[in-house]
Amino acid sequence: MSRRVFRRYVLPTLTIAGLIALWQVLCVVLDIPVWLLPAPSLIFQKLVEWGDKLPLHTWVTLYETLAGFALAIAVGIPLAILIVYSEVLQNTIYPILVIFQSVPKVAIAPLFLVWVGYGAISKILVAFLVAFFPIVVDTATGLNAVPRELMELMKVLRASPYHIFKKIRFPAALPHIFSGLKVAITLAVIGAVIGEFVGSDKGLGYLILISSSHMDTGLAFGSMAILAVIGIGLFVGVAWLERVICPWQTTEHQ
Repeated sequence: MSRRVFRRYVLPTLTIAGLIALWQVLCVVLDIPVWLLPAPSLIFQKLVEWGDKLPLHTWVTLYETLAGFALAIAVGIPLAILIVYSEVLQNTIYPILVIFQSVPKVAIAPLFLVWVGYGAISKILVAFLVAFFPIVVDTATGLNAVPRELMELMKVLRASPYHIFKKIRFPAALPHIFSGLKVAITLAVIGAVIGEFVGSDKGLGYLILISSSHMDTGLAFGSMAILAVIGIGLFVGVAWLERVICPWQTTEHQ
């Protein structure tokens, strides 16, 4: 086994397993009340008991997350391109986005319930709002990060703005874009859960809210564990896509 494999995969796995084992031992030895901190064994038991219902709640949250994330990409990347190429938009839209980003999304989520109801759309919109800003910022940063000398060379060669964008600016911006996407996909999970907290009758956020109100911390922790797996899985998926689309970036890191 190479040192890189051990450091990247084996060591984190052993660390997590050790922390879970320590958690279990402390709960048993210190006799911590179940309602305060459930042992990992109890959390696993709750997941088994809810095994027939969890897939539906998991799918609802995953759907809201992916839909909000996809909408953030569809709106965020084109808007960032327009901001970079238009000084007027850069001076008007960008400051508005910064101000809007400072508003807590928990305060906005109830308004979506009033406007579009308790369906999935309100949760998708919250996930979209949370994931939208990092995509816009990182895309704009990447498009502006092209070396000035290279841009001047393309102008000397009389390349059109379209060809400069296609051959130089967008490929150079891809690493920044994927950095924003990796942040946005995890934030989209948080956004979907926030929407479910505010008003929903299904989803992992709904389960956490209901189980907490009934002091069923085992189910609450189990739902949070599933959310963590979803977030990690989606992050790894975006990172894998980055390696496929930007192989030169992976080579540089190595």
